[in-house]
Amino acid sequence: MLNELELSKKTIFSFEVFPPKKDMPIDTIFSTLDELKGLNPDFISVTFGAGGSSNSGNSIAIARRIKDVCKVEPVIHMPCINMTKEDATQVLDQFEAAGIENILALRGDRVEGKEPCNDFKYANELISFIKEYEAQKGSKKFNILAACYPELHPESKSVYDDIDFLKKKVDAGATHLLSQLFFDNNQFYRFLERCQIKGINVPVEAGIMPVTNKKSVERMVSMTNARLPKKFTDMMERYADCPEAIRDAGIAYAIDQIVDLITHGVQGIHLYTMNNPLVARRIYEATRSLFNVSPIR
Repeated sequence: MLNELELSKKTIFSFEVFPPKKDMPIDTIFSTLDELKGLNPDFISVTFGAGGSSNSGNSIAIARRIKDVCKVEPVIHMPCINMTKEDATQVLDQFEAAGIENILALRGDRVEGKEPCNDFKYANELISFIKEYEAQKGSKKFNILAACYPELHPESKSVYDDIDFLKKKVDAGATHLLSQLFFDNNQFYRFLERCQIKGINVPVEAGIMPVTNKKSVERMVSMTNARLPKKFTDMMERYADCPEAIRDAGIAYAIDQIVDLITHGVQGIHLYTMNNPLVARRIYEATRSLFNVSPIR
């Protein structure tokens, strides 16, 4: 289980990976994990099935490999929008049986053409449900993380609504927050100020996604409403037709973000690897010494 007290004493460094697509064997992710474990992350999170799949089998198997083979703590995503309470109980039973102790509790994305179950409308309701599950078992089983949006959630009316919902997650029992990706650090700093004013005092990791092609950033922006600074859009426009150049520029941009964030005392960096260990390694090698400097608290 993640030791939040120990993590609070350092600048956290973590990764996200996702399971292979349904038509791909699960072991295609294993070589990626073998490379990532050598980069000394504090934990690796694994999404709950490719494309929002409700089948958690591959995610659990990957989490077990992260724990048993890579010797790194896994964090498994648990989106609840398409779960009944019976489904959630079954999934928690599976996590417990597999020895998985860290959960990223999420509402999850709506799936086109599929009506939500409505047993859980928001992530804070899932967090409360996990706490009830633990109470019934008679002991603490899980460390619960939650997601946050430095910028306006696509379905929120205002950043103030966002921060109110986030406080509910923390009050329900979330002990650690992972942010959605962003490309403008000033947006993240303003978000941290809102957290402080609201009394949200758990660790908040900055979510960084290195952009390696123009199509991926267009897709992610459409899903997250992330703002693109002129420096970023100029970079995309300049190198869009050269895959190698846009990859290198995207890595350099992510490194620049991370240097600035750590310099300003952020509590951690959560790197969305897109299952690309080459990109993760280049960022790690450029920034690893920064994580060894005593953090500002």
